[in-house]
Amino acid sequence: MAHEFITQRQVEFAETDMAGIMHFSNYFRFMEATEHYFFHSLGLALHWEEEGVMRGWVRVRAECDYREPLRYLDHVSLHLVVLEKRSKVLRHAVLFRRIGEGGEAGAEIARGMMTVVHVEKRPGDRDFRAVPMSADVDASLEAAPSRRLKELKLTTPESARRN
Repeated sequence: MAHEFITQRQVEFAETDMAGIMHFSNYFRFMEATEHYFFHSLGLALHWEEEGVMRGWVRVRAECDYREPLRYLDHVSLHLVVLEKRSKVLRHAVLFRRIGEGGEAGAEIARGMMTVVHVEKRPGDRDFRAVPMSADVDASLEAAPSRRLKELKLTTPESARRN
């Protein structure tokens, strides 16, 4: 079962403002793309239709803390970590690190969090409804061990509730 995934991107011109700094909204696009690549690496999809039933993941919470700006042509490492897995809910973080001249990921420059809920919409239904994730998704994903979360300075859902 997987609980971490790392990919890389380069900041493109269209993702920046006139000063060459990546616009804050693009951090969310990078997070969502990383989530897509993670699922795809496991042979899973974020949205699909099966026998007329649409299924997928909706975002119910997204946030990002910025420490330093990314700039045009910066290379960035995007490190997704599954923080929590429940029957209908996944909560994960994406850690942003600028990649230096030598190809090494440097200090964390931004940290995003997303909470997603597994949903379906059956024919005739007006709205999506939350449902347990499918067996293949459940068997493919797990929350990162608490020792790994501590190494990455990520809080567990229980410790976040206590603070």
